[in-house]
Amino acid sequence: MKFFISDLHLDASRPMIVDLYTELLAGAAREADALYILGDLFESWIGDDDDAPLPARIAQATRALRDTGVPVYFMHGNRDFLLGADYAARAGMTLLADPAVIELGGERVLLMHGDTLCTDDVEYLKFRTLVRDPRWQQQFLSKSLAERRAFAAQARSESRKHTAMSAAEIMDVNQDAVAATMRAHGIRRMIHGHTHRPATHHFDLDGQTVERIVLGDWYEHDSVLRI
Repeated sequence: MKFFISDLHLDASRPMIVDLYTELLAGAAREADALYILGDLFESWIGDDDDAPLPARIAQATRALRDTGVPVYFMHGNRDFLLGADYAARAGMTLLADPAVIELGGERVLLMHGDTLCTDDVEYLKFRTLVRDPRWQQQFLSKSLAERRAFAAQARSESRKHTAMSAAEIMDVNQDAVAATMRAHGIRRMIHGHTHRPATHHFDLDGQTVERIVLGDWYEHDSVLRI
């Protein structure tokens, strides 16, 4: 059985959710064949050199799961896209590209964070293009930890304002983008997070019934997809 999670948004200000994640790693996840984290494990990520207690705790707990023989795969989200190879190695996580295709029950399944499917949110996609530029990332990571923390706090504030001011449909995936992505990868099942709208959607695509599974967030409680 494989476990899939996303959008935990782990943060020191929400210790209950941090505890739920570490309890999952120390308990039920140890019976899994693999754990897939599809982005936004953290509320924000300012660099692998962050010396705050939370990243160290999460790295220790995640590596402990990997050390029991359960592989842990991590895909970047829109909040923790700066998480790098150094931290992944410390946490015992294997980095996954977005999107990635895996074999699941003899079927090819597409995994994504999901933000690139929200093509109606033009302002966000412009910001995403900016911060995914290696030159921007290099410049950002050259700043002090204090400067990076201040930027992250400001970015979270702006994100909340943007979400509050945007129409609900703009924040969701675009169905044409979903169809085009599934066609491009030749798959009939997709799993993603990002929208915080957990559901299983079935629809017709070129004469076949296909499936899109949306993972739940961890703002109020834990949410794990087991397949």
